[in-house]
Amino acid sequence: QVQLVESGGGLVQAGGSLRLSCAASGGTFNTYHRGWFRRAPGSEREFVAAITWGGGKTYADSVNGRFTISRDNGKNSVYLQMNSLKPEDTAVYYCAAVMVGSDWNSGYWGQGTQVTVSS
Repeated sequence: QVQLVESGGGLVQAGGSLRLSCAASGGTFNTYHRGWFRRAPGSEREFVAAITWGGGKTYADSVNGRFTISRDNGKNSVYLQMNSLKPEDTAVYYCAAVMVGSDWNSGYWGQGTQVTVSS
């Protein structure tokens, strides 16, 4: 059974940093794209960052230059280093894994981890 588990969320002051981790189990995800999404209260889920199986990275404009996504295929894990956090980054953060050529909605998702940035 495939399972994605996020960790590393918490409460941080504006300007601070957090590092999120997402460990996958129940399969091998070296050839999957991995991504991070978030949902703020009262808002739709939005894309944050993604890393392809080959290591290519994309970011939402709102986090570009502040967040860094990385992966460790040996550990089936993906990470999100978040620097210079802002109150508007407050959200539940979800990691996802999707096969190449598939839509994120058809992939595997974690349960989410809360990130709260105080002003």
